[in-house]
Amino acid sequence: MMARDAGINEPTREFPGYPTGDDLKERSAATPEPTTDTPGGSGGSGNFDGSGGPTTGGGGTARGLLLLLGAAALAVVVLLGIQATGFLPEFRNPFAKEQTDRSQPPLLKSIQDLSRYVAAEGNFQVVVDTQNDRRNVPDFLLNERTLFVGAGSVEAYVDFTKIGEGAIVQSADGKSVEIKLPAPQLGETNLDMEKSYVFAEQRGLLNRLGDLVGNDPNRQQQIYLLAEDRITSAARDSGLAARAQDNTRKMLEGLLRSLGFQQITVTYTAP
Repeated sequence: MMARDAGINEPTREFPGYPTGDDLKERSAATPEPTTDTPGGSGGSGNFDGSGGPTTGGGGTARGLLLLLGAAALAVVVLLGIQATGFLPEFRNPFAKEQTDRSQPPLLKSIQDLSRYVAAEGNFQVVVDTQNDRRNVPDFLLNERTLFVGAGSVEAYVDFTKIGEGAIVQSADGKSVEIKLPAPQLGETNLDMEKSYVFAEQRGLLNRLGDLVGNDPNRQQQIYLLAEDRITSAARDSGLAARAQDNTRKMLEGLLRSLGFQQITVTYTAP
């Protein structure tokens, strides 16, 4: 009968054994309850780390982070103030753009003595609108259109080296003189690159792909030459040569009258 009772109290394989009331009394007597007194004397639960001290918690971490950010901001303000006074050099951007000039020194090729009198100069501006496309091909595939604004100048001068013998005839009394000069000429067109610029440019898809493979550095050279030709033609039709004739005549008349000549005649030969 005792063996049967003992078998009943033993735990089965499916369900674990639960402690009885006697076991709970023995465990409570063997293990004392921990105290929960806080340093202030009031009861309450506190968090403790492994070393036995209280932990700071989330509030302490936030305060520390704010203090660190405040110190960093104060340091930046102090450095900027010192820099403004001139005691420290200016801060440089570590990723600033730098330009390296590897150009070769200029080479003097020739020197030419000039004996010309520049009597007039014309300043011109031209708008060049060029387009290169293909027939029966959409512009979004193949198209090159450039709108270029070119600014240049042309000089009108008289070449004194072409004055031959007998071109200056002086009267016997020394009061009159006749001078024959070569007709004024127009100089080369000087395109001012500082005042010239590409206003707009349109390129097709295939043209852009071609630039990625191999871009032509002289592609804009044709536009520059076309702008120079347009300015040169405009200078011929502008009356710049006639203006140079008048200015040269006035210059010589003023110079020769200061030398005592009273009657001065200036003529120009055919170019």
